[in-house]
Amino acid sequence: MATLLDMRPVLAEGEWEARVDLAAAYRLVALYGWDDLIFTHLSARVPGVEKHFLLNPQDMMFEEITASSLVKVDMDGRPVHPTKSPVNPAGFTIHSAIHMAREDAHVVMHLHTPHGQAVSAMAFGLLAHTQTAMMVAHDIAYHEYEGIALDLAERERLIGDIGTKNILILRNHGTLAVGKTVAQCFQRLYFLERACEAQVHMLAAGRERLHNPQSEVGPKVAEQTKNSFMGKVADRLSWPALLRKLDRIDPGFRL
Repeated sequence: MATLLDMRPVLAEGEWEARVDLAAAYRLVALYGWDDLIFTHLSARVPGVEKHFLLNPQDMMFEEITASSLVKVDMDGRPVHPTKSPVNPAGFTIHSAIHMAREDAHVVMHLHTPHGQAVSAMAFGLLAHTQTAMMVAHDIAYHEYEGIALDLAERERLIGDIGTKNILILRNHGTLAVGKTVAQCFQRLYFLERACEAQVHMLAAGRERLHNPQSEVGPKVAEQTKNSFMGKVADRLSWPALLRKLDRIDPGFRL
């Protein structure tokens, strides 16, 4: 019986490449310790006219994901082709909302890391007190927690809250990033998670003991790392380097 790996020549143009990149992102999330058992999702739009997306099979750990194991789903999170693996349509609620509303949101990544959840529960949100935080703070929106994302009506509020921003902190829940490519989305998520981790550590000293950066520095860093520049860095430099890292550790994500 032919496998998806065997069918590579007949896939839509760009689909296999999208699969490899998204599988790599799943492996990297596991490598950095950002996974949450089989929960949370990373999704990517499949090139073509149909509104189809790649999503993880729900019965696999992120460290097991391969290009061919990713499931192609429609806007409701239902598999386009028969699959033996379960998928979680309810878990796709957040992703589908943003994919539908943002033509530029080809990739959506959502995490439940301890540091991300901690910052999401802080009334003041992410503080622009570190260079890494300043690189993302200007691009962050917030969405209030409404319970586990099972209610499709929440989609409209998610869309309204994220607006044109590329990062969403889901209050009392976790973090989320979008991007035109897997590379750009992952890099945003990386900086966001690093900023959250640094904030949790620095608050151990007490907020009143923090050194406040000069007011003009935040906007300066935002301009220095604006989306066009950061996109080029992600696509041309950091992502190829990350793929080489994975190839050295375990190239199985490419299967």
